[in-house]
Amino acid sequence: MAVVGQVLRSEWTKIRSVRSTVWTLGIAAVVTVVVGVLICTLVRNDFTSMPAERQLAFDATNISFAGMGLGQLAMVVFGVLVVSNEYSTGMIRTSLAAVPQRGTFLFSKLLVATALVFAVGLATSFVTFFAGQAALGEHRTYLGDPGVLRAVVGGALYMTMIALFSMAVAAMLRGPMLSLGILMPFFFLISGILGNVSATRKVARYLPDQAGSKIMQVVAPLNDPAPYGPWGGFAIMAAWTAAALLGGFALLRRRDA
Repeated sequence: MAVVGQVLRSEWTKIRSVRSTVWTLGIAAVVTVVVGVLICTLVRNDFTSMPAERQLAFDATNISFAGMGLGQLAMVVFGVLVVSNEYSTGMIRTSLAAVPQRGTFLFSKLLVATALVFAVGLATSFVTFFAGQAALGEHRTYLGDPGVLRAVVGGALYMTMIALFSMAVAAMLRGPMLSLGILMPFFFLISGILGNVSATRKVARYLPDQAGSKIMQVVAPLNDPAPYGPWGGFAIMAAWTAAALLGGFALLRRRDA
């Protein structure tokens, strides 16, 4: 346990001493809040012009997280940088020489980064919710309403899982450019395209981001065909992340630094 404690402190020092990782967390928080408030303001102004069925299915909680799509990209960058920075600088050889137990090394890095992301994500999620509801005015919902607290905490869980999945992919691919070159188009373009094409929509609903985002919904969207609920979608996202983590750990054990 003493060794694990020392490694945890070392990983914390690494994260907070690299400005790029700290800045990406700040950007994720700011983008999520600002875009969410802007979208909520637009929705409030146009609410009366919505069709009646859309007004009945309006999810005031979920609309607060409209900026999550952009905020999650910063979380992807954070997750990749946390793992791949050491590979790009060559410091990974020093780290593994100091901590030859590769499982302990990877576990400590992921634990520290995940705890930090969850703390930032939880604060961001609550600020986003309250700011978004203030912008919605009379169309707002409240934290004590059914399903709302779960959705708000779910926003933090979603951001955390996105970052953890990105760390796992970076552990497999090692290089920051390759990791970002795969993850950014996947989350920003490919997933959205597959989700909007009728031939691939049934497959796309099981992708990590689309399944995981279900946890931030309180009201089911119109014509939502998803065969799982909020926690079921989050479980699918967690399964993707667990598989990526196992792959990253297996490759870390087998290959040289």
